[in-house]
Amino acid sequence: MFEGMTIAGYVIGAKKGLVYLRGEYRYLLEPLNAALEKRRAAKLLGRSILGRTGFDFDIEIHLGAGAYVCGEETALLESLEGKRGVPRKRPPFPVTSGYLGQPTAVNNVETLASATLIAAKGADWYKAIGTSKSAGTKILSVSGDCERPGIYEYPYGVHVSQVLADCGARDTQACQIAGASGMCVAPNEFGRRIAFEDIPTGGSFMIFNNSRDMFEVARNFAHFFVDESCGFCTPCRVGTTLLANAMDKIHEGHGGEFDIGDIWRVIKTLKTASHCGLGQTAGNCVADTLQKFRPSYELRLTVRDFEPAFDLDKALSKMREVTGRDDPGAHFHIAHRKNKAGIGTKAGDPA
Repeated sequence: MFEGMTIAGYVIGAKKGLVYLRGEYRYLLEPLNAALEKRRAAKLLGRSILGRTGFDFDIEIHLGAGAYVCGEETALLESLEGKRGVPRKRPPFPVTSGYLGQPTAVNNVETLASATLIAAKGADWYKAIGTSKSAGTKILSVSGDCERPGIYEYPYGVHVSQVLADCGARDTQACQIAGASGMCVAPNEFGRRIAFEDIPTGGSFMIFNNSRDMFEVARNFAHFFVDESCGFCTPCRVGTTLLANAMDKIHEGHGGEFDIGDIWRVIKTLKTASHCGLGQTAGNCVADTLQKFRPSYELRLTVRDFEPAFDLDKALSKMREVTGRDDPGAHFHIAHRKNKAGIGTKAGDPA
């Protein structure tokens, strides 16, 4: 990666490279800085690299706070500048106004590592690996219900079934590919390929066997996006909360077909109105599981159409504890509400 950054710096005339290291990976800071020092000692970084006058390039490691949204390039730039990780409005784009207002090329680790291999072995060698539309290899971080989780590297075009076989996955009912905002594939899709023309991915490959409840998997992802939304735009800030609330309502036994329709409406709003990719893809796992694992939802739909999720009588329980009351007047009933509204009352009924 460091070599690829140096090559990129030489090609575009950049003087500085920045590596953004998430806070969860703080333990890598010292080894990375040690590698940079070795490169400086070998005249592979710094001023006049390898004696070439004018070829000045150095690399710094910046620690982030771990926000998922900082995977978005402009939120990453904000974090690099010491600000809260919030996606910027575009234009201007980073290539014209990026880090500290300077032209900035933002790339991921694999791209820069591949640049080194291409420089060393040539484009034809690289294009001979993978598919016609997806050259090279892809690193997959395989986790979940398998015997051998870990880091795997494959030529682009590998089938999902091959990855499952290699990592010792059995009785698999679903794979979540490309992370929480990616694609959930069912067994009838295990013949699909990891490639830009089929299933593109940043590398996350999560496996769920038949012991897992795919509704609960999707509900967990819905709550993840509530936590990870930066809150900048209303569609994402509110939409992710509405989606998680709808999933909770179904989980708690108050869900009906109205709520399924409501979920689809929220997902559509997230996709079309959110400011950045996080909000636009926040409903992907719920949408995929609704389509491909519908029975896990229907088992929980106990209401024919609609039922309020808020239980006022339950909400009053704490105050009954505080006041020491548990008489009928300290409880809320639907009939009591109707009487107060003057609906369905008869002579002699208590008001």
